[in-house]
Amino acid sequence: MLIHDFLINSARKYPTKTALVCGEKRYSYGVIDSSTNKLAQALINLGLQPNDRVVIHLPNSFEAVLSIFGTLKASGVFVCINSTTKKDKLIYILNNCEASVLITTEKNAKNCEHLFQSVPSLKNVLLVGKDGSRITQSEKIFSFAEQIRNFPDIPVENKVTEEDLACLIYTSGSTGEPKGVIGGHDNVVFATGSIIKYLGNNPDDIVLNVLPLSFDYGLYQLLMTFRFGGTLVLERSFSYPASILKKMEKEKVTGFPGVPTVFAMLLQMNLDSFDLSSLRYITNTAAALPTDHILALKKTFHWVKIYSMYGLTECKRALYLPPDQLDRRPGSVGIPIPGTRAWIEDEHGNKVGPHEVGELVVSGPHVMRGYWKDEETTKMYYRKSPNSDGIVLYTGDLFKADEDGFFFFVSRKDDIIKSRGEKVSPKEIENVLYSINGIIEAAVVGVPDRILGQAIKAYVVSNNELLNEKDILKVCKSKLEDYMVPQFVEFRKKLPKTSTGKIDRKVLSATAH
Repeated sequence: MLIHDFLINSARKYPTKTALVCGEKRYSYGVIDSSTNKLAQALINLGLQPNDRVVIHLPNSFEAVLSIFGTLKASGVFVCINSTTKKDKLIYILNNCEASVLITTEKNAKNCEHLFQSVPSLKNVLLVGKDGSRITQSEKIFSFAEQIRNFPDIPVENKVTEEDLACLIYTSGSTGEPKGVIGGHDNVVFATGSIIKYLGNNPDDIVLNVLPLSFDYGLYQLLMTFRFGGTLVLERSFSYPASILKKMEKEKVTGFPGVPTVFAMLLQMNLDSFDLSSLRYITNTAAALPTDHILALKKTFHWVKIYSMYGLTECKRALYLPPDQLDRRPGSVGIPIPGTRAWIEDEHGNKVGPHEVGELVVSGPHVMRGYWKDEETTKMYYRKSPNSDGIVLYTGDLFKADEDGFFFFVSRKDDIIKSRGEKVSPKEIENVLYSINGIIEAAVVGVPDRILGQAIKAYVVSNNELLNEKDILKVCKSKLEDYMVPQFVEFRKKLPKTSTGKIDRKVLSATAH
């Protein structure tokens, strides 16, 4: 099975059923299947070859969904990028994955000619807008809507196999540059099947997704729902909780995936005026929920199954806590997902005993292929273990387990910050800080936060007396994705150093609050 078979199979079974709700518009499986056939024809007409990369730089939308499945039907590889990603980082990713096509919004049209100059591999750009009218005169830039209108609804001959690359999901790296995690069709097919199994999804499920499709947790809500033939209610964010809850009530949502920030906001609201009785399950991953938040959720949604989970882009999902264990082990993120294995090793490769801390290691068909064009980092995290045959994933996360084999997250091994469910590279933020006139030293660390998982704190040393926190945050907001902007900035006369003269993050982290 290939990923786009999820859509094809569901369209055959339920052609008139609502597959997707975006805003006030509803789209059936038949319409999406037909539209993605046309888009696939258009992409091939533009010269897309099997395994070519298509970068999708769009907010959650009908067009983003079409772009994912249209690319797959054309035997291409989709690369979803957060819609708030700024130009420099976008150019880096386009070059890194050697993109052939970029699908973005009309408001980015003015940057397209510069993109062609900066990205040699880029052949064409499709612009999404209200009517496709504001298109430049370039022969390489096209209206997304017009391209679909101009081609017939004819299925494209498939030219890839289950072992072929299906997607690149970019995640922050410790070097400051994003890394593309390589996902094959087989990896995604297995992972979606395993998660659907333990959640007990069925065609009657209606899933609300407020998470970006560029975030693998959000992306999988789309892929899973189209696989089991349910309905996906796709929202752009959780910025207006009351309107989202009204939508949940109206659509009779049964599944609600979220992250700690979402649930913290929910628990601060009076939910009595909303009828959420249709909810069947709630899932949390990206960062562990505080135990009291879990218990509060359980009390508030007493009829709902609540799943605490752990995953990372490199394997999608690793662990889940069966809801019947929530009272006994509210701090646990559970056991390996169906069809996989996980264990904890010390630094010498030995399995550790109960309650001993070590690195979590994951094995199974969901483990991705490694990092795009980065053999060195791939070898660090994807390697052989004395406790398993073949290549396994070393997660870089420290865990412990109880006597019954239930896992508990302890901390990360590296400097990567987990904030609002996203991986954040301190180096990437520091690069922006160093670009500000007057900053001579900068360091970024994660601060424990009950809502964000970790809040981002920047320490700076400046020789510009006029520079203040507001100035720094203004620059950060202009150059970084929303979730990367620091919550705190602290000025210091000097930063602690190691014996080799490097800024000592451990000291800063230990004293941060």
